[in-house]
Amino acid sequence: MAEATTVERTGVSEGASGTRFEPRIIGFLCWWCSYTGADLAGTSRIKYSPNVSVIRVMCSGRVDPSFVLKALSHGADGVLIAGCHPGDCHYISGNMKTAARIPLLKSMLKQFNIEDERVRMEWISASEGEKFARVVDEMTADIRKLGPLNWKANLARK
Repeated sequence: MAEATTVERTGVSEGASGTRFEPRIIGFLCWWCSYTGADLAGTSRIKYSPNVSVIRVMCSGRVDPSFVLKALSHGADGVLIAGCHPGDCHYISGNMKTAARIPLLKSMLKQFNIEDERVRMEWISASEGEKFARVVDEMTADIRKLGPLNWKANLARK
């Protein structure tokens, strides 16, 4: 029988040095709503996990699936894509175009033996700082449970 992983034995993932695993998450946030929501969380001093590195894009519709794959292949353990609520996109339907791409992207990730929970799409408006903080905390906890993404090992198992 195969030896249980650290996460399976303890419920806590650890890094190579035995320290608690802290996920690296890339967040693609739309300029008009989600980024402003993140800014509101910060200016309101809402506490949330510091694991998300934000990349501000003009519209979530600008997030190409290749950006997500590149982030994961360059060391990210997860990717958050956040855009305006449906019907509120400043570019008419950019957010809905991204929403249509996400299932295809997750299907591709399964082909690479990568859990689809590592990519998350959320609608966060400029007034939803608390929601931004909650989403970041939830995603950090979810990725922590999954453990580090080992891109090369996942591809080798293909």
